[in-house]
Amino acid sequence: MAATSKPRRDRDPADIDDLAGLRAAAADCTRCGLYRDATRTVCGAGPAGASAMFVGEQPGDREDLAGEPFVGPAGKLLDRALRDAGIPRDEVYLTNAVKHFKFEQRGKRRIHQRPSVDEIRACRPWLDAELRLVRPNVLVTLGATAARALLGASFRVTRHRGEVLDWEDGLPLVPTVHPSSVLRTPGDGRSEAFDALVADLESVAGALRRHAPS
Repeated sequence: MAATSKPRRDRDPADIDDLAGLRAAAADCTRCGLYRDATRTVCGAGPAGASAMFVGEQPGDREDLAGEPFVGPAGKLLDRALRDAGIPRDEVYLTNAVKHFKFEQRGKRRIHQRPSVDEIRACRPWLDAELRLVRPNVLVTLGATAARALLGASFRVTRHRGEVLDWEDGLPLVPTVHPSSVLRTPGDGRSEAFDALVADLESVAGALRRHAPS
């Protein structure tokens, strides 16, 4: 008689003490149903001790296939905005509130779907572990999903974008739009939307200077 396999149990992210171990454990995450259709878990990328941590919504199609965050068009636009704002890319940790790609299959295309509150909540322990291990000087949320994951459902990015807010334990948090929203801006408005994103990131750069370790 063949031995029956025991159900897989997810490791508790709070018990993991380094980013490599966190990525390895997250690869087997089954905390919500998104793992069934996604290609892989997409954890954050960047150094432990990064001065700034940027949190987006979820990986997209390119990120799901590559296994790295912000490698598609939105990521390239974010790289350009970081350069224009004077934030060194190698001092940034990039991640998402949700680590699996949620999509609807339409023919050969996979169309992005917004994660649910339950899916965001299920993934929060991974994000909390990243915050604990990276220990950034400034936290940045990109878009409404990331902001609400950390600031609550009533938070509105449009009212507070670019502001330096006092988050948990005094950690400065700056909300701004997701770079994909700039890409969706039609026509001549895209340049203005990009400049507004850069202006928000200049607030991040200012907060980094004020909160740099002495």
